[in-house]
Amino acid sequence: MAEEPGRNVRRSLNAGPKAAARNRAALIGAAREIYAESGLAAPLSAIARRAGVSQGVLYRHFPDRDTVAAAVLEENVRQIEDAAGKEDASLAGVLGVVTWHLTESAAFISLLHPDGRHRGDRTHALAEDLSRRVERALRVHLPEGHRLSAADDLMLAVAMVSGAVTGPTRAERERRALDAWRLLGIEVGPVRPFGG
Repeated sequence: MAEEPGRNVRRSLNAGPKAAARNRAALIGAAREIYAESGLAAPLSAIARRAGVSQGVLYRHFPDRDTVAAAVLEENVRQIEDAAGKEDASLAGVLGVVTWHLTESAAFISLLHPDGRHRGDRTHALAEDLSRRVERALRVHLPEGHRLSAADDLMLAVAMVSGAVTGPTRAERERRALDAWRLLGIEVGPVRPFGG
């Protein structure tokens, strides 16, 4: 008796939305790593390769470079906002989270300098919006009369520190960031991601 074609053949199940959610999370994680290494101009093909998916999968989730950057940077800013929203939050604590993101990601540094170079108009507008959100999260905890309370001083200080965040290792970048805050006379809490 001949076996029916396809019978007893194990088929892979289509994981549907579960696979889509896993792929999206893998792409965001890969983009975060690639952007940390190379900035926002990194090739999308490198992100897809790092995530272990095809470029077609990447484009199904993120139709262009701007949407990938937006997803990664949105998560960075959301962590800062979450840290600022904690009941026991302080300026030093939130600055610790900001500093962690600065030392982790060239893309996040780029976000805080939304000058439009190498970006489309949409990305520039997104960067300005996210930068304003970071400022609002910090300003909530800025005591009246603080040395950074003048109109542009807070984000100028963050930009100055971000300019000091250089070095081949994360530890070196963190040390330089903390040295910059110290030179500005600003106390910074533990440098870690929100919830870390």
